[in-house]
Amino acid sequence: MLATLIIVFREVLEASLVVGIVLAASRGVSGRGLWVAAGCGAGVLGAIIVAGFADEIANAVQGVGQELFNATILGMAVCMLGWHNIWMSRHGRELAAESTRVGKEVRAGTRPLSALALVCGIAVLREGSEIVLFLYGIAVGGSSTNLGMLIGGVFGVAAGGLAGAALYFGLLRIPLRYLFATTSWLILLLAAGMASQAAAFLSAAEVVPPLGNDLWNTSAVLTENSIVGQLAHVLIGYTPRPAGIQIVFYVATLVVIGSLMRVFRADQKLVRSAE
Repeated sequence: MLATLIIVFREVLEASLVVGIVLAASRGVSGRGLWVAAGCGAGVLGAIIVAGFADEIANAVQGVGQELFNATILGMAVCMLGWHNIWMSRHGRELAAESTRVGKEVRAGTRPLSALALVCGIAVLREGSEIVLFLYGIAVGGSSTNLGMLIGGVFGVAAGGLAGAALYFGLLRIPLRYLFATTSWLILLLAAGMASQAAAFLSAAEVVPPLGNDLWNTSAVLTENSIVGQLAHVLIGYTPRPAGIQIVFYVATLVVIGSLMRVFRADQKLVRSAE
């Protein structure tokens, strides 16, 4: 549930920010609400279509190389989580600036109202599609029940929407960079945990060597079935009896994605200072 809440909150917040910026920049334009609502609706519909295809693919390979399919889904989720954090480290400010520019151009009459729907629709579709893939990865990893994912999703949507609305009305005092920095590192840990689970599936399918089974056993200290153990499994990929290949995948994911986040964030600072 917690992993679902974090991911959904982050994605909904980002979509809400784009929508809020567009609304703020185009205030006073007659009919803007209908166009923005239409764009958001189209984005949600597109995300639902993506979810439908994901389910169809899963049903098509049911029982045939299931471990490989599960590992592939988890690997795709890890790649998208990493790409998401790296991209936002570099282009977060540019995204906000572009949304503001489109809203102002519509208000000035140099762009049609349909531009509002397009910008909002793309934002909602992008974030909604990422939610679909991420949650499918969580479901494949078996780290949450359907009820837990539903509850986490509902709370994530509500919290993300409220945070976006608060930012729009200027009520949130927490600097946005701190909020995104915190969720970025949480998502990095989630990605590392998913990579570790993917390694376990690949090892079970005999695609990669285990590099040693049960390197240690901390079940006596913290069982995965306990509440704390489940939270640790969701947040940091905790496994009481990991194989060596799981450790390799976990550490490699942290190092690669974390390093790229730092590189692109530093590069963006150099670009801004040069300007």
